[in-house]
Amino acid sequence: MSTRYAGIAWAGTGYQVEVLDGSGQRVVEPSDWGAAQVAQLMAWLTELGEEAPVAVVLESTNGLLDGPMTAAGLDVYRADPWLLPARPPFGSVTAGELAERARSAPDALARVTAEGGSLTGRAEEYDDSVRRSEPMRAALVASGRCVEHGRRDAPRVALTFDDGPDPVYTRQVLEILARYDARATFFCVGHHVAALPDEVRRIAAAGHEVGNHSWSHPFLPDLTPDQLREQLDRTATEVARVTGEAPTRFRPPYGGLSPEVLATLADHPTTLTLWDVDSRDWSRPGPERIAASVLATARPGSVVLMHEGAGDRSQTVRALPSIIEGLLDRGLEPVTLHDLLAPPTRAEAGRPSAAAGA
Repeated sequence: MSTRYAGIAWAGTGYQVEVLDGSGQRVVEPSDWGAAQVAQLMAWLTELGEEAPVAVVLESTNGLLDGPMTAAGLDVYRADPWLLPARPPFGSVTAGELAERARSAPDALARVTAEGGSLTGRAEEYDDSVRRSEPMRAALVASGRCVEHGRRDAPRVALTFDDGPDPVYTRQVLEILARYDARATFFCVGHHVAALPDEVRRIAAAGHEVGNHSWSHPFLPDLTPDQLREQLDRTATEVARVTGEAPTRFRPPYGGLSPEVLATLADHPTTLTLWDVDSRDWSRPGPERIAASVLATARPGSVVLMHEGAGDRSQTVRALPSIIEGLLDRGLEPVTLHDLLAPPTRAEAGRPSAAAGA
């Protein structure tokens, strides 16, 4: 049975899908899907796959769909920039171009796995880019333009959540945080902010901080400087439209950096924000392992990386109460990044620091 190729392109407000068969003929007419319709899109692709195998094809500037689609059992492939025509200033190549590239040269694509995530097959390139970035990143840290962790002399920890908002998991995370009167920082993607503005308003109304996580969750080294600035600026504008306040912090998707990316960010009015505790919840190792990983390495001033969007985040939700209770048992208060970086109060300055693993 011949494979069908479903190219999925992203634009400002949603996705376009085009499906070709092995001979290059359209299987169905091209269709448009809003950014809040990912569940419906996956159900449609799953149903289409009952007739003949379907290969979903994304490009590297779309990091929002591979997680939920691989979790749903769909076969997902990534077409890298050197295989494709030039992208527009904002958005991906067309869905038809993605489907045709997959049909004509399927062996050139990278099959995305749940274990490898969006950058399956590009780990060596990623590591090299991060390594080459280290001197410039260190300079930005020294100048206060990049944050990796907070003060080590105050009993605070910043829980941070990436890739939202999400129509299901964001509310569940907010409910758990409210139960413990804890505060956090949510790094939101513009594509989801535009689709789910009420969820972002809930985040802000509950006293949490909203950060910038790009528009479409791309691998930043694949963008031109102008494309990178467009991703940041459009997201900041959308967050400001929804909450009344533009974000001042930016977290790069995947932590993907390069000297060229950092040179662009150095001239941008935003603070690069990384982390020192990685829960690796995106790999879905189980809620117990997620909680244990965080609690084994968190200490005063830590910035904890977790996720509440762009995938199945049920394990993160189930791990969160144990994480918060474990931090509180050590005297570590979950706060926003803004509060994490503030000077310690007199009362805090007089307390002994909590040690990781205590």
